[in-house]
Amino acid sequence: MSQHSQFTLLKERRFAPFFWTQFFGAFNDNVFKTALLTVLTYDALTWTTMDVGLLNNLIPGLFILPFVLFSATSGQLADKFEKGKVARYVKLLEIAIMAIAAYGWMSKNIWILVAAVAGMGIHSTLFGPVKYAYLPQHLRSDELVGGNGVIEMGTFVGILLGEILGAMLVVHKPWGVELVAGGCILIAVLGWLFSLRIPVSPAPVPDLKINWNPATETVRNISFSRKNRPVFLSLLANSWFWFYGAILLAQFPLYAKDYLHGDHSVFVLLLTIFSFGIGAGSLLCERLSGHKVEIGLVPFGAIGLSIFGFDLYLSSLMYTNTAAVTAMSFIDQVGSYKILFDIFMIGIFGGLYIVPLFALIQTRCDPKHLSRTIAGMNIMNALFMVVAALAAMLMLKQGFTIPQIFMATAILNALVAIYIFSVVPEFLMRFVAWILIHTVHRVKGINVDKIPDEGAAVLVCNHVSYMDAIVIMAYSPRPIRFVMDHNIFKIPFLSWVFRTAKAIPIAPAKENPWLMEKSFIDVAQALHEGDLVCIFPEGKLTRDGEINEFKGGVMKIVERTPVPVIPMALRGLWGSLLSRDKGNPFHRSFRRGPFSRLELVVGEPQDPEKISPESLQQQVKELRGDWK
Repeated sequence: MSQHSQFTLLKERRFAPFFWTQFFGAFNDNVFKTALLTVLTYDALTWTTMDVGLLNNLIPGLFILPFVLFSATSGQLADKFEKGKVARYVKLLEIAIMAIAAYGWMSKNIWILVAAVAGMGIHSTLFGPVKYAYLPQHLRSDELVGGNGVIEMGTFVGILLGEILGAMLVVHKPWGVELVAGGCILIAVLGWLFSLRIPVSPAPVPDLKINWNPATETVRNISFSRKNRPVFLSLLANSWFWFYGAILLAQFPLYAKDYLHGDHSVFVLLLTIFSFGIGAGSLLCERLSGHKVEIGLVPFGAIGLSIFGFDLYLSSLMYTNTAAVTAMSFIDQVGSYKILFDIFMIGIFGGLYIVPLFALIQTRCDPKHLSRTIAGMNIMNALFMVVAALAAMLMLKQGFTIPQIFMATAILNALVAIYIFSVVPEFLMRFVAWILIHTVHRVKGINVDKIPDEGAAVLVCNHVSYMDAIVIMAYSPRPIRFVMDHNIFKIPFLSWVFRTAKAIPIAPAKENPWLMEKSFIDVAQALHEGDLVCIFPEGKLTRDGEINEFKGGVMKIVERTPVPVIPMALRGLWGSLLSRDKGNPFHRSFRRGPFSRLELVVGEPQDPEKISPESLQQQVKELRGDWK
């Protein structure tokens, strides 16, 4: 895979116009909403006699409501029509909404502005499925994580800048209202101009018959997603992040005012730090994942969300200042840096959590159903955010302080993470693999893009250590069914891991002929279902670092199910702690040193009709070379 920078995508037409279209949409949403909320907070009497607290809760609710009502329809539209065209029509709708809102601003008609909030919610609902279904059509698999990271970074930066600009413009005297009205129209026009450059994105299901009933379509979408368990649980995990974030961000205004004793600038500072953390974490995903979809980062992100969420509670207890402060004077207070650090790290780990989930959904979901799946996810996100608001209200009613709400959310996040990762252990196993190859070893993959993104194949590799499978798993774009010795498969606790990972135990014919035959049947079934199967044809770990004779099992497999056979070789693992080198294990570890290098080399796919155990052994030897 090419080791490119994700930022180079911003120079390419297949990505840049779409990025800026999305950016200006998020930017405009928040300029408008923040300006309206600021006016209602600081100048309510000249606009309305209604209760301001009611309006401040009504406006975010009206923005979220269209996600529940219209996401199912928007997902169908994105699957049925060319996505560039859908984006352009959505941008024209945004211009019309902002024009209507401008009349509301100039006439000081609060209900027109409230209606425009609902309109912008519809705009975002229609654009949401296009946003994530567009990327897999135009980005390579090794660009998908980086592209998602840049999109998430742009979204949160757009939200942050929009909130700052909206609050600044509307209080500008004497032209605040006029600046907001004209500025929102200008931003909408900029987004539309960029949308004109979005390249053609063919509709995956142009003959789709639209179901205009959102309730039945929502049920149908979720039912379809549930058939693909990893995708469905990724949708739930994604929605959980919005639950976590909604509770956290909803507490920031009162947290800044009542606990940090700060003015509005302190709230803006907290929001800024969090947004930059999300952006940095989103961008960091590409580097940490090695330009591939690395779902092992999801548990890493979940752990960080719980640790730093709990630490934010502890840091809040250590903050003792009671004098009123601005953002600048807050920074000078004892304990302020710890609070800001915790909030920044929550943002970092939030980015590490969310970006791989989006990439997994995009790569594992049926392309013909992707937009509708994203639409279903948006409905779930909205519902989780509503539940988050109710949960926060319940905790406050029960006497929880805001720092205690941070603590409770962090603990709840840990429980949810344990459940998700126990139900889909692939997340946890990829996390263990990611940790090992980024701590004990520095692993380099060579030609790993030859491992297919889809379709059945048999992977064959030399067997050097007990962590061979982990290294191979870490570089595979999707799950692998490993064929392993039945005695290792039975090891307590590890047996659960192997079983949930769908490993296939095998025994020699002289030990258990029934199990051996069953293993080949299971392998044939896995290949029939389009899975990757990996075997170690030597049948045992090497005792001297050399490659042992390849057994004939691979021939029995491809005779039953003719699929491509991909030779691979591990370099640098001989002599490691988990190999069978007879030397002193501690001496070997110190001799190799920390972060010892090793490589996984992948060869060209082989025609199953032209292979033999001898030819595969020779190819693996050539791939490995002299480096054991």
